[in-house]
Amino acid sequence: MHRATMAEQTLNIPQIIVFIAVTVLIVRWFLKPSPIDHLVQMFPQLDRRTVAWNLNRTGGNAQVITEALLAGGTLQQPPASFQLPPSRTATPSAGQRQAPRQPAKPTQPDLITRYNLASKVGQAAESTAVETPKTKAWSQDKNERQANLQRRREEMILAARRKLEEKAKAEQKTV
Repeated sequence: MHRATMAEQTLNIPQIIVFIAVTVLIVRWFLKPSPIDHLVQMFPQLDRRTVAWNLNRTGGNAQVITEALLAGGTLQQPPASFQLPPSRTATPSAGQRQAPRQPAKPTQPDLITRYNLASKVGQAAESTAVETPKTKAWSQDKNERQANLQRRREEMILAARRKLEEKAKAEQKTV
């Protein structure tokens, strides 16, 4: 009788291929983002719970939900009894507290700072009453064209600021 020992056992090619295939599928399953995460990344205005409910309704078909949203539709709201399934990613436990999120600082300064219009902000209300006469639409002189375009840009920025301030005042009056 022939006794097989550990040293005599070998792996054959089909066993290696099956092992690699199973390993790849397991790693892919763990590393693949869930459809909920994928849809929330595409549509950040959506609630995870609503996305999970609609994925449940469509049998996990994210394409149906994406097409419905892109067509201008909305998602059905989940019932109160629906619980969000646990995510596959590690979440901090109740004992661990996350630091409160600091609002992101804008990478670009506001337009008033960017174009040095701070001195003109106060004058904007006064200059609204006094309209500057319109000059010809397009000048042959490059410097004059540049000055006209810069003046128009400044006027548009200041007008937008006035509108936002008026809107904020109107909202404060209603509250």
